[in-house]
Amino acid sequence: MAKDIGKLIYKKIKKYDKIVIARHVGPDPDAIASQIALRDSILFTFPEKKVVAIGAGVTKFKYFGLLDKLENKDFTDALLIILDVPTLDRVDGIEDLAYKEVIKIDHHPCDSKIADLEIVDDTASSACQLVAEFIFKTNLKMNVKIASNLFLGIVSDSDRFLLSYTTAKTFQIVSKLIDDYQLDFAPLYTNLYERPINEIRFHGYLAEHLTLTENGFAYVKITPEILKEYEVDHGTPSNMINDFNYIKEVLAWVFVTYDEKSELYKVNIRSRGPIINETAEKYHGGGHKFASGARCKKEEIDALLEDLDKVCKDYKESQM
Repeated sequence: MAKDIGKLIYKKIKKYDKIVIARHVGPDPDAIASQIALRDSILFTFPEKKVVAIGAGVTKFKYFGLLDKLENKDFTDALLIILDVPTLDRVDGIEDLAYKEVIKIDHHPCDSKIADLEIVDDTASSACQLVAEFIFKTNLKMNVKIASNLFLGIVSDSDRFLLSYTTAKTFQIVSKLIDDYQLDFAPLYTNLYERPINEIRFHGYLAEHLTLTENGFAYVKITPEILKEYEVDHGTPSNMINDFNYIKEVLAWVFVTYDEKSELYKVNIRSRGPIINETAEKYHGGGHKFASGARCKKEEIDALLEDLDKVCKDYKESQM
């Protein structure tokens, strides 16, 4: 992270009395944890400011803290900080917001600059890693709750430090969080990994119905009826996608679910070698080389799956 950029962003935060912190639609633990941690850090440092973290809430992530309901009329000319999202069209809850300046902190690759100030590092494990680094390098304050949220966001998005985006810097930041705030981190894992029995059974359904092609591409289409049968929400498959890593025969895999709110199909894509984000970008999505997502219309799903199967085929042939 460029030291000067961090200082400039801190000055903007210090300048504005009203700050809105947002992240991408369909949030994961890293997105929720990073925005709540940054909100709480700013309020801890500047208690006189009005700072809100907005977007649709997720019940299972309420242990991070509560989100805020935004009264737009009260936040005219606010500073908008967007986290864990490369483009404005994927930010949740800002449609009617009259913001004055935009700051972005993100770890997804993006070719275009969309904010007045940006911290973008696609080698970072998570948005939480970048937020923690930003707080450590400025005069923003932290406490044990903020540190715990950042720790959990890093653990979640790095898949317990198993993914290639985990670097020496990741461990350095995690070590500082643990050491500076005496985190008793083992009990924190319960929030991330404890699941009710219906989710375990749903996990079995995913494994049983995974279609595997000869090219090492695996996928499963999950209907709203199946989600209702197992009493899980449409965000549950997203939280299970990394569990299917290290299957010997699988190079890349996809979960497809229907989002009734947006009337689009949400596609979670993961890979153990083939580059998938370029394909995701063709279908209104994007992300990292090995972890991406897309949102598609029904008529686009089969074409996306065929393209990803070809990506796996080409990769497989390149390894021979």
